[in-house]
Amino acid sequence: MDIKTTSPIDKESILSISKLFKVISDPTRLSVLFLLQKKECSVGNIAISLDMEQSAISHQLKTLKDARLVKSRREGKSMLYSLDDLHVFSILEQVLTHVNELEK
Repeated sequence: MDIKTTSPIDKESILSISKLFKVISDPTRLSVLFLLQKKECSVGNIAISLDMEQSAISHQLKTLKDARLVKSRREGKSMLYSLDDLHVFSILEQVLTHVNELEK
């Protein structure tokens, strides 16, 4: 069977899906996403909530922003971060359901 001719999804889409899963597979980035699902936050608030350095959070936010999972806006001197859209959470909720089923 030739995968190139029988796959219902083109190679470019497969690579894009793989990149998305790579981005969301990091525990810190997942924690940031779940935090931002609840409310918009500054880097400092995220760092405090996750007990991490601001520089480490900034690095993770850049990765999430590059993947179009997070967006930012300026409010005074602060940058506030929020989810770009909620699509990723339908995926994460299904994964969480699956993980919870496995633990039973």
